[in-house]
Amino acid sequence: MAGDMQITCSDCGQDFTFSTADQQFFQERGYSTPKRCKPCRQAKKADSGGSGHRSAPSQGTPVICSGCGQPTTVPFEPRGDRPVYCRDCYTARKGTGGGGGRGR
Repeated sequence: MAGDMQITCSDCGQDFTFSTADQQFFQERGYSTPKRCKPCRQAKKADSGGSGHRSAPSQGTPVICSGCGQPTTVPFEPRGDRPVYCRDCYTARKGTGGGGGRGR
C-alpha cells in the first residue's frame, strides 16, 4: 500500500482520505475501495435498515386469510396446497397445535 489515498465521495462530491490503516482493514475483510465518505456511508447504512446491503424492499404477496377472510400480505409466495393466515389468525392458531404436521 502506497499510503493515504484521496477519494471523491460519489454522494456528496467532497474529497475524503482513505488512510493506509483503513485500506488494510478493508483489504483484510475483502471489501472494495469505498465510493462514499464515512458520513455518507453511515447515512446510506441507516437508510437501508442498518444492513449495508442493497436489497429490494419486501413487498409481500397479497392473499385472503384462510381464517378470517380478510385481505392481508405474507412475506412469501403461497404454494396453494396449505392455508395462509393473517398475522392475528396465525398467532391465534400457533398455540392450538393445529399446524405443521412435521415429524409424524
